[in-house]
Amino acid sequence: MDFDHLGIATPDAAGLAALFEELLDAPVAHEEEFDGMTVVFLELDNGYFELLEPHEGGAIGNFIERRGSGIHHIALATDDIEGALSTAREAGIELIDEEPRPGAWGHEVAFLHPKSTGGVLVEFVSH
Repeated sequence: MDFDHLGIATPDAAGLAALFEELLDAPVAHEEEFDGMTVVFLELDNGYFELLEPHEGGAIGNFIERRGSGIHHIALATDDIEGALSTAREAGIELIDEEPRPGAWGHEVAFLHPKSTGGVLVEFVSH
């Protein structure tokens, strides 16, 4: 697997995108409204920052309410998301998603529970 992106929860995706564009020379690669939030992908040399701005509530809104803005998850790219889930399941990892589901930018995604991964929400993503 390869690093794909780092998900960052923020109440202001446009403002944070402008900051990272200037600071890191990371242009916007993709932007969309998805699952009750604005999602902005900023292109880095070896992956993306995914900025997640909730419109109201939802998982990202709840995250910001509890913890404030910041790193929400790390995503790893795989060509075999079902195989990656099977490997995780066999290793005793608690899965949030038993099966892949649609994600932003047309990708398939599945999340692993942070209780099983050292406190880090891990996403498998398949392009």
